[in-house]
Amino acid sequence: MGTSVPQTTIIRHAGEGEQRWFAGGGIFTMKATSEETNGTLSSFEDDMVRGKVTPLHQHPTFEETIYVLDGELLVHVDDEEHRVGARGVVVFPRGVPHAFMCISETARVLAIQTPALFSFYLDASEAITSPEQANRPPDFDRLRAAAQRSDDIELLGPPPFAPPS
Repeated sequence: MGTSVPQTTIIRHAGEGEQRWFAGGGIFTMKATSEETNGTLSSFEDDMVRGKVTPLHQHPTFEETIYVLDGELLVHVDDEEHRVGARGVVVFPRGVPHAFMCISETARVLAIQTPALFSFYLDASEAITSPEQANRPPDFDRLRAAAQRSDDIELLGPPPFAPPS
């Protein structure tokens, strides 16, 4: 059996793609969905503000690549913290516990999942239909509930970062 490939070329320019408010904080702009790529990958831009943080988690079914377009993240992996700034990249293999926190005023990253993970992100987000929706605070109860329904993410604990001073 051959590898599945996208059915068609996908071209999305700056600002293009469905925008979604994510329960973990941030605004996602969908760049390539699993449906569009036949499940080979999914990709979105994540626009976030200082303090956005993820719980310690791992993905048992896919690799996750985060390319920092603007801003700076503090990444926790293998019990160590690493600063990753603009044009830096992090690749998390399957099953590796990790977390990140936005430490600049704002940050924008391109996230790529291989193979595609989309159902969790759809379950933990909603389409933005008004500007007010984009400014909502995170809803970690919704995030946890979506993670419990998904085989693609396992929440392992709270964010592993020291509180900001």
